[in-house]
Amino acid sequence: MPHLLSEAPGLVAFVRAVEAGSFSAAARDLGTTPSAVSKSVARLERHLGAKLFRRSTRVLALTPEGQAFFDRLSPLLQEIEQSADIVQPSAELRGRLRVSLPSEIARLLMDAILTRFPARHPALDLEIGITDRPVDLIREDYDVVFRVGHQPESDLMVRTLAQLEMVLVASPAFLDRWGAPRSVDDLRALPFARYFVGRRVPEIRFADGATVATRGRIGFDSGFGLRAAATLGMGVAYVTRCIVDEDLRRGDLVVVLPDKPLPPMPFQALHAFGQAAPARVRILSDFIAGEIGRITGDGQG
Repeated sequence: MPHLLSEAPGLVAFVRAVEAGSFSAAARDLGTTPSAVSKSVARLERHLGAKLFRRSTRVLALTPEGQAFFDRLSPLLQEIEQSADIVQPSAELRGRLRVSLPSEIARLLMDAILTRFPARHPALDLEIGITDRPVDLIREDYDVVFRVGHQPESDLMVRTLAQLEMVLVASPAFLDRWGAPRSVDDLRALPFARYFVGRRVPEIRFADGATVATRGRIGFDSGFGLRAAATLGMGVAYVTRCIVDEDLRRGDLVVVLPDKPLPPMPFQALHAFGQAAPARVRILSDFIAGEIGRITGDGQG
């Protein structure tokens, strides 16, 4: 068999196609065309004398031989990429970086993301999606997604950037009308600005294990909606403290049951590149971890 390193473009194309989920997404990552990626992988398959993918119009799935080859090859390519950081630690980032951020976290980070980060990486093009809903990272072609909360089990790589303090908040007018709760039982009697994911409304769990199933006339799928509803006196909202700090300082919102601690929620970066995340994903995640740490006073990241 001819030397495998002669098929370096095919090796890279193969690994990126697996990690990105399609030839099209791999092509965007590599700055080439889907046809070029497909041809590189086909040449690699001929070189190996084995099929690496089962191809169809809808699914790009690995064969058993392809899975075994990927499991050996991916860590090697990661080591090669990371070795470049040793001799080129400040290499210029290039290409496109497509990102998804939750609404109110985006509000807090936007100045930094639009000013300081591009100033450091002027050759990098940013595409920023702002939504709290769960996104299909691969099908919607995101390089990295940032989310608050525990994520469902998946094959995605997850990095926790911070642990965010959670609070229950309401407006002074709302508490004047309904009365400030003194216990979890009192809290259960109050209307909430409910947060929902799909058709599910998650319950609130306190650090001591007590739970509250929220009720109320209005629900939202974003922190923006929860914050607005709480400020307007429409109910109690369960939110990350960092998004309401200014409202609390101004007195527009008040913490409800301040002596009843809530567990923190992880703020996480998710991507589908396996162990070999591109430098642009790692560097943006580092940057956002630093900004969140500055905002919350948490040095984690």
